[in-house]
Amino acid sequence: MQQIDVGFCWFDPQECRDLPLPGYESIQAAGMDVAAAVTDEIVLQPGEIKLIPTGFGVAIPDGFEIQVRPRSGLAVKHGISIINAPGTIDADYRGEVKIGLINLGRKPFTVKRGDRIAQMILAPVCQAGWQLTDSLGETERGSGGFGHTGV
Repeated sequence: MQQIDVGFCWFDPQECRDLPLPGYESIQAAGMDVAAAVTDEIVLQPGEIKLIPTGFGVAIPDGFEIQVRPRSGLAVKHGISIINAPGTIDADYRGEVKIGLINLGRKPFTVKRGDRIAQMILAPVCQAGWQLTDSLGETERGSGGFGHTGV
């Protein structure tokens, strides 16, 4: 597996010394778990959205992004997801990474300091160059939209 170096900075190293770096929990994991840097517990009521701090920023190399995705265990067991999943951290962003959590479950969910709340995936990016055309050409599917192939 190829490794790409990404700059990482705790914005307040003293405040975050008890938090782990984002990390892969298994040898072939695609996503790095991210810990909550909350100072006080945050309760997410059903349907509620809150922005959770991580305490760090990143310097992503040109040609890459970091995608922020839900953790499957939190999603399945508690209904906790990322409001804009997958979220994107662009290579030119240098602010604190914050995670927009939403509680889609039926019960309140408490986020505690150090809880693994999301995963980040480093991914290559390419940009589109639009080619203006008078028609798009024919395909078997054509303009068939949502559900056109059945359930």
